[in-house]
Amino acid sequence: MPTAALSLNLATVSRQWKLREAVAAAARHGFAGVAPWRDMVAEVGTTEAARIFKDGGLRVTGYCRGGLFPAADAAGRKAAIDDNKRMIDEAVEIGAECIVVIGGGLPKGSRDLAAARAMFADGLAAVLPHARAAAIPLALEPMHPIYAADRGCISTLAAMNDLCDRLGEGLGVAIDTYHVWWDPDLAREIARAGQRIISHHICDWLVPTRHMLNDRGMMGDGVIDFPAIRRMIEAAGYRGIQEVEIFSEDWWARPGDEVLQIAMERFRAVC
Repeated sequence: MPTAALSLNLATVSRQWKLREAVAAAARHGFAGVAPWRDMVAEVGTTEAARIFKDGGLRVTGYCRGGLFPAADAAGRKAAIDDNKRMIDEAVEIGAECIVVIGGGLPKGSRDLAAARAMFADGLAAVLPHARAAAIPLALEPMHPIYAADRGCISTLAAMNDLCDRLGEGLGVAIDTYHVWWDPDLAREIARAGQRIISHHICDWLVPTRHMLNDRGMMGDGVIDFPAIRRMIEAAGYRGIQEVEIFSEDWWARPGDEVLQIAMERFRAVC
């Protein structure tokens, strides 16, 4: 199986470093790219962020994170749409290859998951012309069902593939092992995604998982079969970069250089 290069989602070391230091460390440890979050970019501004990425010689493999369209009223939904359009403009400025987009959760006081999903689809339709004009692909990332209420009302790759079929050009999918490893239809839906696969994220599912948000595992420490998922993705035609993205109180507590060294070692050994 061919070995792809590795990108660093900067959330992995967001407690250790600011943007400039994190990018320098990624370059130092041999990462081919980085995926920044909006707060890190906003802290220095898009012009300076673009300079930092260029000076580091790294690709900007993704920009995190768009979507989150569901809201309790029309004003909230419009605000989310406008914010996503601004994010698309920022992505152009920093040279991002895509924006990672998630569903968002239930609006406050709502129990209507179907309505939240409809709001997500409507929000995508509203921003897609802006993304197409800017040539910024939107990578739709299904999230594990534990996040359906508060972050990711779209839980399956099948549902994201359906949205790509419905809305067309400019959309693709982000396949994050943490979110999809459990899916019994994963092989079929990865094959269906095919050339729409834009992004491939890796981190492990720990047993037990002690926190639903901040206890993701370093590759090899949990139960995910990374080579099996990678084979599915490559059989679908994707030969691109993998991106390590770990939200973990344990890993945030370690020195950043140690985290990146181990991430690179595990990528080579188990991914």
